Amino acid sequence: SHSSETGMLYDYLDFVTSLSWKSEDPKNIDLDFASKILDEDHFGLKKVKKRIIQQIAVMNLKKKQSGSILLFVGAPGTGKTSIGKSIARALGREYSRVSLGGARDEADIRGHRRTYIGAMPGRIMDGIQKSGVSNPVMVLDEVDKIGASYHGDPASALLEVLDPEQNHTFTDHYMNVPYDLSDVFFICTANTTDTIPGPLLDRMEVIHFEGYTPLEKLSIAKEHLLPKAMEKMGIPEGKISISDDMINKIISEYTREAGVRGLRKRMDTLCRGAAVEIAKEPENVFEVTEDRLRDELDMRPVHREKVPEKQKSGVVTGLAWTSAGGEILYIETVFTKGKGNIIITGQLGDVMKESAQIAVSLVKTMFPDKADVFEKNDIHIHVPEGAVPKDGPSAGITLTTAIASLVTDKAVDPHFAMTGEVSLRGVVTPIGGLPEKLMAAQRAGVKNAFIPKENEDDLRDVAKEVLDQINVIPVSNVEEVLKKVGITTDDMQRDTDAA
Repeated sequence: SHSSETGMLYDYLDFVTSLSWKSEDPKNIDLDFASKILDEDHFGLKKVKKRIIQQIAVMNLKKKQSGSILLFVGAPGTGKTSIGKSIARALGREYSRVSLGGARDEADIRGHRRTYIGAMPGRIMDGIQKSGVSNPVMVLDEVDKIGASYHGDPASALLEVLDPEQNHTFTDHYMNVPYDLSDVFFICTANTTDTIPGPLLDRMEVIHFEGYTPLEKLSIAKEHLLPKAMEKMGIPEGKISISDDMINKIISEYTREAGVRGLRKRMDTLCRGAAVEIAKEPENVFEVTEDRLRDELDMRPVHREKVPEKQKSGVVTGLAWTSAGGEILYIETVFTKGKGNIIITGQLGDVMKESAQIAVSLVKTMFPDKADVFEKNDIHIHVPEGAVPKDGPSAGITLTTAIASLVTDKAVDPHFAMTGEVSLRGVVTPIGGLPEKLMAAQRAGVKNAFIPKENEDDLRDVAKEVLDQINVIPVSNVEEVLKKVGITTDDMQRDTDAA
């Protein structure tokens, strides 16, 4: 009775008997109530909430506990993980969160066999046991950060967990008994889909969380972040006075993000400072002024990229997308004495380097009269912020326009920003991340944005507030872009002369 084997057996039996083995009866969920809870906890996210309500309606009609597996993709701080809690509340179910970031071993998902010393169940069954029910809402966090090693591939083990055809008999190595996961409402979260294996991605329905506009951030700060921060610090209601202008100042000068995580931290910092003042003089109201804001936050304002009023020839404003949201970037080009080589700097990835090669070849065909300029000079292409790696094909039209501007010595107005992949024939092809890119353009004060014509449908996902401030110009080929920015190609010149 004192052997280690006995202890292990007790642990095993304790784990297996503590699981809920009975199948819960499906509950009919009031859609209006579910919608009200989602609105209470999260501002905006209309598309996401609509899809969740659809899922609940399907579950009501089919009398099933779960539907398709949802994958929430978006920048950090956009509410992907926290909305899982709201869904659990709306469904009247237990909530379980399993963090998969950094998981590199198949045993993280399936558990260890009991023959090993210190064997444990996998994270999935551990989450089920802690929830105490067989049908929790389970959020699998950071599925894009799963790795692989010689211990196996956790992403492949997840295939069985997330496949409705297989997960009713999921067998954890530690338990060695099939367990029905078909009643679990699985939600996965990720910052990007690029690193998620194809077979795993196929099993999930991707729902994109767009970044918040400044107006949405203002509402979130007033209605959610500030009241929560005050409650956390024990500050009575009405003891902090902060104007919309001051909140906007925090948003624009002390955060640089698509979500609201940084904004929440700034609100917490502000409330901690207020707590000191209120503890000393309880009858006073803490009024947030510009000086107080600077003193309490005690940090340098974030460098906010604003487009300049003028630019030299060879420099063009581009739009980029990262897992943290949209950014503006500048493509800089110069000629140096040489033999027609292409020099590329700025930590560009292979795809972006190929885009630069295409842009150079395209400009050569568009300006045959400038052939000797290319032959007698090297062209140096640089994208600033050299410490930050950059990749992707969406800078194609920006690179082409920058080189055309350099060759013709015609400066492009910096208030023209652009995004789009370009082919060797000059055709502008579609790109991703358009809402985030246009939001970045709006933040930077850009007035005109060129986008691929095939991306016009994506404008439905862009906030009206953004579209009201930017003139969006859909284009199908590079010549349209050059014409709009005032650069005439040799073909255009010949057409004009003939006319």
